[in-house]
Amino acid sequence: MRRWGTALAAMALAGAGLATTMGTAHAAAKPSAGAACATGWGSGEKSAQTAAYKPLENIRTGRHDCFDRMVFDVKGATAANKTGYRVSYVDTLYQDGSGEEIPVNGGAVLEIRVSSPSYDPQTGAESYPGRARKPLPGVNLTGYKTFKDTRFGSSFEGDTQVGLGVRARLPFRVLQSDGHVIVDVAHSWNAVR
Repeated sequence: MRRWGTALAAMALAGAGLATTMGTAHAAAKPSAGAACATGWGSGEKSAQTAAYKPLENIRTGRHDCFDRMVFDVKGATAANKTGYRVSYVDTLYQDGSGEEIPVNGGAVLEIRVSSPSYDPQTGAESYPGRARKPLPGVNLTGYKTFKDTRFGSSFEGDTQVGLGVRARLPFRVLQSDGHVIVDVAHSWNAVR
């Protein structure tokens, strides 16, 4: 009887050890939290021609695992009537029209020009309340990894100009969907989540 008890105890301990080993192996098979992000977008100028000038409604930002995002909401823009843009790093942001320097905080400055005025081209009524040299209304960059500052440059001859201060000269991409021009700036050259 005693041998059966010893044998059962040994089997129970062996089973517990096997369960622990399997749990460890299963945990190791899960993707790590530091998985690489696909951010090989480069840091050179990106641009597209405009099909139609539609009014800018809003500029907003968001945080993601591998990048920070800025979205320009363009009223009435569609896949057929895309919004033009030109996005590039600059040493200094100069306001369109006046040529005055606009200070932008951060390790690098991304100048974003979107072919969407901050007013309705038909009526002249304001559609976005940006003010020259001021931070973008309603945009709070607290807690962002890459974005450090925003400055409204101007809305001049159909284009809206924004200065985006970022931590360093990092890769970025520009995307479009109906009514949106999207600028993503990676957290690093070899970004990880």
